[in-house]
Amino acid sequence: MSWSRMINYQMGGDFLFPRVVIAGVQSGVGKTTIATGIMVAMAKKGYRVQGFKAGPDYIDPGYHTAATGNVSRNLDCWMLPETCLKELFLRAAKGTDLAVIEGVMGLYDGYSGRIEAGSTARLAKILNAPVILVVDAKGMARSAAALVLGYKNFDPALNLSGVIFNHVGSEKHYQTLREAVAEKTGLKTLGYLPKNAALKMPERHLGLLPADEREGLTAHLNKLAQAMAKFLNLEEILSVAKSAPPLDYPEQSIFPAGQQKRVRIAVARDAAFNFYYQDALDLLAAWGAELVYFSPLVDSSLPQNIQGVYLGGGFPEMFLEPLARNHSMMESIRRAHKKNMPIYAECGGLMYLSEGIIDFAGSFYPMVGLVPGKALMQKKLAVLGYLTAEVINDNILAKKGDVLRGHQFHWSILADVSPKVNCAYKLSSASRPDSQKEGIITGNLLASYLHLHFAAHPHLARNFVVSSLKFAAQNIN
Repeated sequence: MSWSRMINYQMGGDFLFPRVVIAGVQSGVGKTTIATGIMVAMAKKGYRVQGFKAGPDYIDPGYHTAATGNVSRNLDCWMLPETCLKELFLRAAKGTDLAVIEGVMGLYDGYSGRIEAGSTARLAKILNAPVILVVDAKGMARSAAALVLGYKNFDPALNLSGVIFNHVGSEKHYQTLREAVAEKTGLKTLGYLPKNAALKMPERHLGLLPADEREGLTAHLNKLAQAMAKFLNLEEILSVAKSAPPLDYPEQSIFPAGQQKRVRIAVARDAAFNFYYQDALDLLAAWGAELVYFSPLVDSSLPQNIQGVYLGGGFPEMFLEPLARNHSMMESIRRAHKKNMPIYAECGGLMYLSEGIIDFAGSFYPMVGLVPGKALMQKKLAVLGYLTAEVINDNILAKKGDVLRGHQFHWSILADVSPKVNCAYKLSSASRPDSQKEGIITGNLLASYLHLHFAAHPHLARNFVVSSLKFAAQNIN
């Protein structure tokens, strides 16, 4: 049986899905560089590669997508139930030759220090996937083996199958690392990357520079592929992925079947707004939404004949002048809201719908003005982490009493908000069990800093479509 047809081989009710998790000992060791490099190197060898990202990150998947030609998916084992997470993985991996899953933070980091929920390790165990550990070898030699041994012994239930070193000083340095790891841990070393600033991904305040904004991305990916082919044992990495045992499909799907397109929902997508989970968009489509993309940066108005608007997160603070100049687009959104069209905004979308954004230098830029308050950029990260949201007022997505899981990651705060505002949620987290109100409802508009994954609560996508249907029925000419 040829490798390219291997995933079509069925064992009983199970299917073979070659897969590997690229994890790190901590953040900043080069997971994205190495995971993306493996993806593009394998794709150039002719394999059909599907990329995934552990956790809630929106930026890394853009690099995976550019590397493979397939839209990368997020697999978050704190926000998503296990059966749902497995379905999303299998749904995307079907028909491909190799799944490469980039981890988040350090291998064992997740929701809290007491439990493994939300960690790369937990995700690997749910998917029964082998793990390759990325170690920053700068300033280490034999000591690296002690570090790797600790990661191996911390959780014997994890299938730790190999090691890749980054920032290696020389071939001699690598041989020292490889020999020490082999002797003390028994694990294979699958290659290394030398110190090379040209391979590093550019960053800014929310992490990596998004792939859509990266100049010379194709050239950079080609450079990564060449480095992987030279310094990594790609055939051994492939062998590790093929060692993953079969997986079976969940009996029930979160995606409804046979829904006709019933409404058109406009989705903001450009350099300023691009933080979306692809599976969440797929769920909206499955419930009967035709998704129509538009740009608040350059389009003069919302698309015609729509019944809902979705403004995702992104980097509006990096595009304040063109956003503030586009008066016709902002007026178009105001008219939609005046008609009571359902509008859902997350994080960057909330900032755009506010009265205005005050940038890092203190300059004010007027925005749409539907959300009372101003988005004030901070000198440091304002909020980062998972949150539980109790819905305290009915809105276009959820009913009072619903309990949702979500994530926040932003450098701004909403200032000058009236205490009489109609809030959507009471939020709590592992670090802050005391609840705080958040999210703003005004008519059929819901805006919040909270990022939700519709696949975690599929009724959210259904309710958005239903809200849009109701609007359509009330506005038949």
